[in-house]
Parts: sequence; structure tokens; C-alpha cells
Amino acid sequence: MNVLSVFLACRYLRRRKIVMLSIAAVALSCALLITVASLFTGFINAFESSATRHMGDVLLSAQSDLKIPDFSGLIESLQSDPRIEAATAVLQSQGLLLLGKGKVRAVQVWGIELPRRAKVSPIQEFLLRQKTSSAEPSFAMEGIPTGEEGFIGIGVAASPDEKTDEYDLEKIRNEIVGSRVLLTTGAARSAGQDESKTDTPKYLRKAIHFTITDVVFTGMYDLDQNFIYLPIGSLSSKLYPDSPLLADRIQIRLKPGISQEAGIAAVRARWLNWAETRGLLWADYAKIDSSKALQAQLIAEYHKQMQMLMMIFGLVSAGVVLLVFCIFYLIVMTKQKDVAILKSYGLSSMGVGGMYLFFGLAIGAVGAVFGVVLGYAVTLNINAIERWISVAFDLKLWKSSTYMFSRIPNQMDWDSVAWIVLAAILAAGIGSLIPAVAAARVRPVRLLRYE
Repeated sequence: MNVLSVFLACRYLRRRKIVMLSIAAVALSCALLITVASLFTGFINAFESSATRHMGDVLLSAQSDLKIPDFSGLIESLQSDPRIEAATAVLQSQGLLLLGKGKVRAVQVWGIELPRRAKVSPIQEFLLRQKTSSAEPSFAMEGIPTGEEGFIGIGVAASPDEKTDEYDLEKIRNEIVGSRVLLTTGAARSAGQDESKTDTPKYLRKAIHFTITDVVFTGMYDLDQNFIYLPIGSLSSKLYPDSPLLADRIQIRLKPGISQEAGIAAVRARWLNWAETRGLLWADYAKIDSSKALQAQLIAEYHKQMQMLMMIFGLVSAGVVLLVFCIFYLIVMTKQKDVAILKSYGLSSMGVGGMYLFFGLAIGAVGAVFGVVLGYAVTLNINAIERWISVAFDLKLWKSSTYMFSRIPNQMDWDSVAWIVLAAILAAGIGSLIPAVAAARVRPVRLLRYE
């Protein structure tokens, strides 16, 4: 294809207004695919990173019926490793929370360490009362006895507005923080400890009164709706009064640049060495894994759903090929005389075909550029668009109860943008291929015989 072909293709692009329809079709198809890919990838990444953000990079978990005793020495050992940034202990339980007359909620209970936990998870960012405080996060609150404090997830005690899906934060601060609640929980007591000597463990009920000293608002539906947090010392002493301080999970944050494999190896070595000094015979059976690995199966299913969705939208967008073909074929059929004149002046059949092929590729490139701009604008402002639809049409599209997050993840997926742009250009080129061949086969003598 020579310079004349490129020049003529550019003139066609400027003079033939009908090609704007092809450009618009390519742009809309690109924008659709880019927006879908970015939003879905953003959701998957947010879901995947949420575990790491809230639970650390590596998790050391005891077997379900066992606990890690007097874990302070283990945490000191872990934090002395140059690959580990911080570690914190968690004691898990379940229970029923009485918030008021007739208001009972089933909750997950975490006994946590403060302020140590703030080095593993950014918990202070999620606290309504202490979020802007320069001091380290704490359960303490003026006038509340030590050991009788606790945090609750924002969704445990309040509900978002049905239309806006937003919480009244000021009302929650004024009415919930400082209120007294009752948690009914318990612990399984082994048969050997029970006077009845029965073979089955006995579940001992425990009642814990505490004052809500802060509210946790993470933006993740499960954590906000189902979790409450107590000082690990208070929870351990209530559940296991005859035992030392206990935990069933250690959450570890690795230093930047340390791979998960290296981190897991470091944790395993420190754990086995510490467990040997404590005489823990079950140490080899403790589970040590990355927080991402716990969600790997679900993440894989999300990726499959995304691929299926992109395939469906890709098939719909394949109509661009047909549209470009129809428009180009129309141009070729109605402008055969122009093609004949060009050939009579010495432009080869290859040059004519190359002109139309370049024409199609140019339309694909221009449309793809507009599509990227449009897709970027929609993705970046998707939360504002969703709010506008909610106000204008009284229709709430995104609810945290359905999609787990209070905001729509709106990061661009530039890896997907690259192949979508390439596919758009190739699709437009394929659509122009047959018209280009038809133009190359035009015979000037036949067309100009009677002119």
C-alpha cells in the first residue's frame, strides 16, 4: 500500500459521513467491554484484597478443637523475623447479642488485641469514633470499666436507608456508642473436665455484658453485619477461666516485597520452633496458609463468570464487523466509478484494496480511542452515575447486602483495555476485507466504457 492509498483513505474518512456510524459502533462496543471488564475485575480484586487487608497476609490457625496458649512469646518470635512486619492473635466464637428489648442478633465474636492489631489491619480507619484520633486505637472509653468494652459492626445495630443504602453515621455515634449490651456465648468443655464423665463435650453458656465504645464500618457487608469485637483477654477469661490467655488464630502481616511462599515458610519455622519449646504435640497439624489462598476457589469461580460475561458481550459486539462490512460494501458499490478512475491513473488493484483495508483499520483505531475514553469516564464515575440513577429514577442498582461492598470498585483494568482495543481494530479490518477485495476487482474498462 503506497502513500496515495493512505491519502485517499484519510480523505474518505473525512468526507464520508456514514463512516461516523461505524466509528460510533466501535466506540460503544469498546466502551461496553472495557466498563464490564474493569468493574468485574475491580470487584474480584476488591474481594481478593479484602481478606489480606482485614486478616493479614498469612494465617496460622489451630485445629478446631484446640487453642494456642499464652501466645505472646509466639508473636514476639514471629515479629523478630526480618520477613515479618507484625502479628496479632484472634480468639473466635459465636453468640447472640441482645441490643434492646426484643432485638437479638446472631453474631460472630472476635477477641482481638489493641493496639497491636492496628499494625496488621487498618482497623482505626474503620472506627467511627476514633477514626480521626491521633492516638492508637483502643477499647477504652472514659467512664467505662476496663474489660467491659467492645466494638460492633455498624450493621449489627443499625440498618441503612432503603433508598440510598447509606447509614446515618451521626445518629449511630450519638445513640449506639456508649450503650450497654449483653452477649450470650459459650465454650465447649471436654468430657474429661465434666463431672458427669460423658463421652460428648458439654457446651457451657457464658453471659458477657459490655459497653459499645466504638462502631466498625469496613464497607464489607459480612464484617459490618455479623461481627463484634472484644478485648481478647476479656473474652478468653470468660470462655476459659481455668486456662491461660488463649487464641485460635494468629494473623501475620509480611514486610513489603516478601512473597507469600517465603512468608509462609518463615511462619512455619518460627511456629514449629516455638511449639516444640511449649510441648505442643499437635503443632504439625496447625494450618498455615495465605489469606488469598482461603478464597482461591471462590475467586476462580468469579473469573469464570467474568469470562462467560465477556464472551456474551463480545458476541453481541461482533455486530460491529457486520456493520462495517455493510457500510463499506455500500461505499464500494456506489463509488465504483471513482475506483475505476483511480485505476485508470495507475493505482494498482493491490493499492485500491489496501486503501479500503486501511480505511477499515483507521475506523477501528479511531473508534477504539473514543471507546477507551468513554469506558474510562464511565468506570471512573460509576458511583456518581449509580447515585444519579437512584435519585432520578428511585432505583437503587448497587446494594452492599447484595454485592458485599458499600461502593462500586471503579479501577480501570488496563490489561483488558489492551486486548479489547486490538480486537476492535481487527474486527473493523475484517469487516472491511470483503469490500476491499470487491474494490480491487473493479475493471476500469467496463465501468468507463460508456462514459
